[in-house]
Formats: sequence, structure tokens, C-alpha cells
Amino acid sequence: MGGKTKCDYTGCENSGEVTSRLSPEGYLVATGKKAYSFREAYRRFHYCIDHHDELMSGVWTRVRKPDDKEDGHVAPTAI
Repeated sequence: MGGKTKCDYTGCENSGEVTSRLSPEGYLVATGKKAYSFREAYRRFHYCIDHHDELMSGVWTRVRKPDDKEDGHVAPTAI
């Protein structure tokens, strides 16, 4: 691949141009490892622009729904 990172979205072969802490399921993911800074405390994913936009759209749709607040996941704005 010549040093380029592939998109982490399942089945996508595009280049992962956007670095994100959103998992392919659309949730922020902590690694659980000791980290030296807040930035290192979360696993990073890489997405093509289309899949990153799709995941972000899903996050904001979920955050705006009042009936979806007890699903056990922290809202991305709480971090």
C-alpha cells in the first residue's frame, strides 16, 4: 500500500484520510492502556471521507434522539 493507511470501515478499500476516535460502530473507544496524555488514551481509526461523514451523521442523529440515552454508551460530547 506504499505507506498509506486503509479505511477502517469494514469492507472499504479506500485510503483512510481522516483520523478519528469513532469506532466503525460509531462510538468513542478507549484502549484501556496507560497513556501519557488525553490524546493517547483513545484508540484511533482511519476512514475515507465518505465513511467518516456517515459515522458522524449517525452519532449526531443518536445524540439528538431523547429515547436513545440509556443504551450504555457515552455520548461523544461527554468526553
